[in-house]
Amino acid sequence: MSKHFLFSLTFVLLSLLSNAGIAQLTSDTTLVDKVGFKSLFATEKYNPQKPYLSQLSPKAVPFVQEYIRKQGKELEKMKGWGRPYFDVYDNILPRYGVPTELKYLSVIESHLQSGLRSWAGAVGPWQLMDYEAKRFGLRVGNGIDERTDYYKSTEVAAKLLKELYDQFGDWLLVVAAYNGGAGRVKKAIRLSGSRDFWDLQYYLKEETRTHVKKFIGTHYIFEGGGGETTMTTAEFKDFKANTIRANEALLNDSSLIITPVSGRYCAQVVAKGLDMSLAEFNKLNAGFDKAMANGDNYNLRLTRDKAAIFQIKRKNLLQESINLLLEGK
Repeated sequence: MSKHFLFSLTFVLLSLLSNAGIAQLTSDTTLVDKVGFKSLFATEKYNPQKPYLSQLSPKAVPFVQEYIRKQGKELEKMKGWGRPYFDVYDNILPRYGVPTELKYLSVIESHLQSGLRSWAGAVGPWQLMDYEAKRFGLRVGNGIDERTDYYKSTEVAAKLLKELYDQFGDWLLVVAAYNGGAGRVKKAIRLSGSRDFWDLQYYLKEETRTHVKKFIGTHYIFEGGGGETTMTTAEFKDFKANTIRANEALLNDSSLIITPVSGRYCAQVVAKGLDMSLAEFNKLNAGFDKAMANGDNYNLRLTRDKAAIFQIKRKNLLQESINLLLEGK
């Protein structure tokens, strides 16, 4: 019996990761379309004025594209067997003010392996050094090493990540500091005269700057896009401000149609059937899945063209949603 199976029996699964099929990325355009990367790599220019979560700094595109090609298939498998581990991380990280997406740091640190030991002496799923573990109260020595404990090591990692964020105020710099040390990041900031990772990266060791890009690539594979932890602070501020403006414009759009619905519809199925991203659908229909799960009626907000498609497909979308529910997905 595998340790992954044994571990999964220990935890109640709290949430599902995205089930977007991210196969190994090749030049095949159908694969690119399927995983949502067509728009990501269609342009070389990053435009912070466009509020698209899938945008990526052009300095990261070549690395991330190659990383997805090489690692996408293996990491896709991890979505299944790694779910219990991610559930643990999702429960602990927010309690310390750390975005749940930082769980992907454990993926590139250890591939979620509790017994992994690095050449430098780092141990566990979060690859903690003994002095850091002891500083936060873990027992290390005399045949005991709590760095291998998923719960305890995650709590320490969360505290350390929050401590680093309080120093740098930028999650990309936090990932860099977690790998290379806060002192080296401070030195890179001083030498480059910038707090932007893409400006100061070459003042860091190659291993550290690669570590940051691996984190970004892993985030894209699991989430199908970027987010707060894959952007510099400046990029995220622009993104957030423009997203708010775009959402306000969208919600005030006079072309929106209100369509009352009831039944066990699933937002993911409806969005896919209407050729919308789940994020776009949820912007217009916050709380849709909760209302459907509670058996409530819901006033679905869609643009005229999408509303027309919904009316044509609504029976099929309901059946597909129910089938997904019956399959336990």
